Amino acid sequence: MFENLVEILKANPRKIVYTEGSDARILESAARLKKGGFLTPILVGNVEEVKDAAAKGGFDIEGLEILDPATYPEMDKMVDTMVELRKGKMTAEDCRAALSKGNYFGTMLVKMGVADALLGGATYSTADTVRPALQLVKTKKGANLVSSCFIMVRDNEMLAMGDCAINISYEDKLDKEGNVVLSAAAQLAEVAVETAKTAKVFGIDPKVAMLSYSTKGSGKGPNVDLVRNATAIAKEMAPDVAIDGEMQFDAAVSPVVGQLKFPGSKVAGYANTFIFPEIQSGNIGYKIAQRLGGFAAYGPILQGLNAPINDLSRGCDAEEVYQMSIITAALA
Repeated sequence: MFENLVEILKANPRKIVYTEGSDARILESAARLKKGGFLTPILVGNVEEVKDAAAKGGFDIEGLEILDPATYPEMDKMVDTMVELRKGKMTAEDCRAALSKGNYFGTMLVKMGVADALLGGATYSTADTVRPALQLVKTKKGANLVSSCFIMVRDNEMLAMGDCAINISYEDKLDKEGNVVLSAAAQLAEVAVETAKTAKVFGIDPKVAMLSYSTKGSGKGPNVDLVRNATAIAKEMAPDVAIDGEMQFDAAVSPVVGQLKFPGSKVAGYANTFIFPEIQSGNIGYKIAQRLGGFAAYGPILQGLNAPINDLSRGCDAEEVYQMSIITAALA
């Protein structure tokens, strides 16, 4: 998988900004990328602190760009741009204060085209990585929400799973008069379509299973209705993608069970892209695959934004930073 992504980056040079430039794990990854020559890192932080941390760890970052919010020459322009983006919700003083922090500063570097992608979260929380992205980079045209996907790899087998990290549940969105402006089913359908798009980037021909505790009407209840309705909407949104549901996990992965419970389905028994009905089952599901199934989990990969911005686990190691850097930049 990574060999293919590296080839993409060799053909399409990209810059990735790290919001925590003095972190040893970030520096190790940046040094490794510098040596590889297929992706250009930008480090955010105090120049001397970053260089001292690199020297302490023995990481060669000579020649890499280090940008300090305190001395950035284009800061006034960045503040003006952020004030405009926030549309009266933040004053110039508020924006300057926010941009003194690596997460906001790095996100604005992406927004202003200095970097193509961003990777953060080595010390920031997921919320502190996602919030600036929503406020500044914003969702792409036609997207109503941000979701996430994990790419699961075991030997030569690759799967996609969404959403396992962002959307806790799906509820109808109402206007002030109580009218539904975006249904829960439409939101789940959007997650399915975006996850299928992400799967394609990694060379997966998506066969999308909309997961439930019911298969083709075997169970009843509002949760089943949600998945069934989302399946119908997703099929309309992406008629060229194999999407089916609602179905149980065994029906999704076992040809015998799948074709018995859901005869004629192009997905049942052959699914490689799994859409969970809410975050609890999604988070549990991908971790079972990781810990008991022997799959390596890459993600969460954020979907629906105007530019690739991804979040690291605060417990990550340098290898994970390196891998997520390649994944994030390739999405650009």
